[in-house]
Amino acid sequence: MEELNRLVREEWGRLTALLLARFRRLDLVEDALGDAVEAAARRWPSNGAPENPSAWVLTAARRRIIDRLRAEAMHRRRMPLLAVDARRAQEGPVMADPGGLVEDELLRLVLMCAHPALAPEAASALSLRLVLGVSTHDIARLFLVSEPTMAARLTRAKRKIVGAAIPFAVPSAEDLPSRLETVARTAYLAFTAGYAPGSGADPLRVEVAGEAIRLVRVVRELVDTPVLDALLALMLLQHSRRDARADSHGRIVLLPDQDRSRWHHHEIREAVTLLDSPSLTGPLSRLAATYTLQARIAAEHATAPTSASTRWHRIVEGYDMLLTIDPSPAARLARAVAVAEAEGPESGLAALDAVDLQSHRLPAVRADLLARLGRSEEAHEEYSHAISLCRNDAELAHLREQRDRLA
Repeated sequence: MEELNRLVREEWGRLTALLLARFRRLDLVEDALGDAVEAAARRWPSNGAPENPSAWVLTAARRRIIDRLRAEAMHRRRMPLLAVDARRAQEGPVMADPGGLVEDELLRLVLMCAHPALAPEAASALSLRLVLGVSTHDIARLFLVSEPTMAARLTRAKRKIVGAAIPFAVPSAEDLPSRLETVARTAYLAFTAGYAPGSGADPLRVEVAGEAIRLVRVVRELVDTPVLDALLALMLLQHSRRDARADSHGRIVLLPDQDRSRWHHHEIREAVTLLDSPSLTGPLSRLAATYTLQARIAAEHATAPTSASTRWHRIVEGYDMLLTIDPSPAARLARAVAVAEAEGPESGLAALDAVDLQSHRLPAVRADLLARLGRSEEAHEEYSHAISLCRNDAELAHLREQRDRLA
């Protein structure tokens, strides 16, 4: 039912944080919360949703945890300790936001998921699961692995939290900025998984990109920092084109051919406002500066009324600045594309000589520029090379179509 779906979508992280703060048992908390939601799905359609759905689910989950603790205590023959644990667990009001402290608990949960002891991929998956309540099945699909593989990955991440004694706490003032940057990297990794799927049939996965944006919004409500402002602007600008990136048959539509009336212009306006905010005009950390420059480049595309009116020289300048602080192969490739648009395909080919990227996208760009210069035989060879490296079905279809046009 809609009320339960809304609760899972909007309240999962807060409920997880509240239960974890009280019981300190990640394994019990998630299982109990899942059981409580399942119970609500059975009862609410016939009995009606309660007046306070969050409190109902929270109470049901707490009872399940207490039952599990009682069973464990009985197994260990530690009944006196059980009585103390159960009494402590039942202290305090049964509310979704007792004492107005839920924001602090949620922040602790976010920062726990982004602990440096966890690999970035594991941190991304765990954040989607615990903070946003995304199902293991959906996370597996978004990250292009089987559900058992993702379940095992999540289990290992949870065991790492327990084994490494990762605290459910806000780190010191000295460590907090770096931890928030870990949150930003985690969210952007998940976002990229949506817009650059390495394999599979989909040209893009809007759901995971949307969940990553939601994660950034959640954290920004708790702690607003320049790196999160810049990242949100970057994500919104890229996400705003989601409905125009593929046609009705799932075929890729390149930026110059996209119907700009289908772009989400309210998201573009929000992003531009963020880029104009004082938080992004002063001294920035390296990561915040990287996201800001990427967002300003994306804004050049998003605010151009037509493809022909794009200020490509400004985009080249943006990539030149970006490469001074984050000289990645992907940025060099994107700069070469911009140079080709600003100065011609010959200059773009020359810029590609500086790119060392193990991806199908490098020969694909080279093939396109060669085709524009009329060097069809070389272009055909580069398209074939790109096809041999590509694992995404939609991109493969696009590359084959481009190669066939050469004939």
